[in-house]
Amino acid sequence: MLSVHDNKIISYNVNLKNKVIKLQTQSEEGKLINIVFSDVLTHVFEDQLYGSIILDIEKQDLEQFFYKYKDLLEDKKAYCWPIDYNESTELERKLIEEKYAYYIIFASYGLNGWVLAKKLDISEG
Repeated sequence: MLSVHDNKIISYNVNLKNKVIKLQTQSEEGKLINIVFSDVLTHVFEDQLYGSIILDIEKQDLEQFFYKYKDLLEDKKAYCWPIDYNESTELERKLIEEKYAYYIIFASYGLNGWVLAKKLDISEG
């Protein structure tokens, strides 16, 4: 897999209809690198700044997501976020059965956050 360490974020696009998030980045050597999350359920980005630099993107267990964002999920449950569910165990089961992954975008500077998606592709282009 291509490294995204120290890549500058040129742009990002969130296509809600097609459930795709695309980040276009540029490596220190000047290569354009596309980071594409597919079958996205939801995401949170913070600290979007001109010149944002990625430290890393890490895939973590969904258990970590539920532990870290328990309060957020509870606060947003009445708004059907990220989906409509009755009990947190129902949400957990659905995300596991449908093979969602928890991706964390770490920043050296600027944009950081996380994405719940089924797939991540990193390619030159």
